[in-house]
Amino acid sequence: MQERALVEVVEPILAAHGLELDALDVTPVGKRAILRITVDGDGPEGKGPLLDDIAAASQAVSAALDESAAVGEQPFTLELSSRGVSKPLTETKHYRRNAGRLVKLWIGDQEVLGRIVGAEDDSVALDVKGEVSRIPLDQVTKAVVQVELNRKEG
Repeated sequence: MQERALVEVVEPILAAHGLELDALDVTPVGKRAILRITVDGDGPEGKGPLLDDIAAASQAVSAALDESAAVGEQPFTLELSSRGVSKPLTETKHYRRNAGRLVKLWIGDQEVLGRIVGAEDDSVALDVKGEVSRIPLDQVTKAVVQVELNRKEG
């Protein structure tokens, strides 16, 4: 399987479903291969794709790959999923799609924990203990959404 050829088949289908290709990985497993496609997108509320969007795209991608020479003769298993909460935020759109969520940022060797209140251009607005700061993304070395099981609204 050639990844470039796979991308050429997959990207237009994802775009037709309002999704973006985030990553495509082919992993050989014995006589088979696992084709893992990770997607992202705004979704209807700008917060990322819905499960129904991903399911519909998965069916369309599967059908297209079955008809395509890009996969070759090797049997494969298709796994199509969203980025998930554990993937680091690396682009402005990732911060925008996670507005309202708690995030841990690393700026150099300093850790900052705050809530994303906005993102535009190349910066993120972060509420840290009631004070909003705009942080340039080129200063952020890593950013990860924090899972909140019992978030209190307000």
